[in-house]
Amino acid sequence: MAGVLLVTAAMVTASSFAQTVPVPKPAPKGRDGGASAGGPAVTGATQTPPNPVIPDPRRNVPSSIFQTFDANQKAQAAKVSAYLSSLSTLVGNFVQVGPDGSKTQGDFYIQKPGKVRFEYDAPSPIDIVADGSSLVVRDRKLATQDVYPLSQTPLRFLLSDRIDLMKDTNVVGVSADDVFVSVTIEEKQALVGTSRLLLMFGAKDGQLKQWTVTDPQGYDTTIAVYNLDSSKKLDPGMFKIDFTNYGPAPG
Repeated sequence: MAGVLLVTAAMVTASSFAQTVPVPKPAPKGRDGGASAGGPAVTGATQTPPNPVIPDPRRNVPSSIFQTFDANQKAQAAKVSAYLSSLSTLVGNFVQVGPDGSKTQGDFYIQKPGKVRFEYDAPSPIDIVADGSSLVVRDRKLATQDVYPLSQTPLRFLLSDRIDLMKDTNVVGVSADDVFVSVTIEEKQALVGTSRLLLMFGAKDGQLKQWTVTDPQGYDTTIAVYNLDSSKKLDPGMFKIDFTNYGPAPG
């Protein structure tokens, strides 16, 4: 099954997003660091699914939010903030890689502020829906769903109306090369530990390419997005959470 946000990432509480959708929990396999599909996503154009860039599990990760950024890093963060703030809707496809290396695909729909829907392709029975205040991970086969406050998920960074990464989040890393601009956000929670969200944008077109959520146990869930379209009007009904036909998950 698909691992989770967005978030595709990873989408439950900031500390457990990568665990929302059931996935095996062995130690992550070796990563090969393939390249993501390049070039701007053009409305109406169809791209082939990208090969998500999997972060090196041995990478050094930030441990403190007391980070000093130079002018170039601040400028990169400002560009990313402006891009994310400019989006009101975003539709596309995604490829998700779970902690065990398994891949799933599907479609996603974002309507800001606060609304998102991820539909996983068969055989996965999973949908993820946020209505602006709550987020549910739904199993269509079992007709059950887990409910989480949207405010406690990493997705809120993508779904906010106005975004200023340097002011509104715990940004602990900003880097850029010829392919990607990467921003790392770190959150610490006393009871569950530290979670990280790594956002990656195209260095040439400035568009969102993928994100990786690292849970407190160190497991990564990566979602690469493509065929992006920010011009579609979306039916508000697709973000409605169904509490009638889907009950709480057992346990």
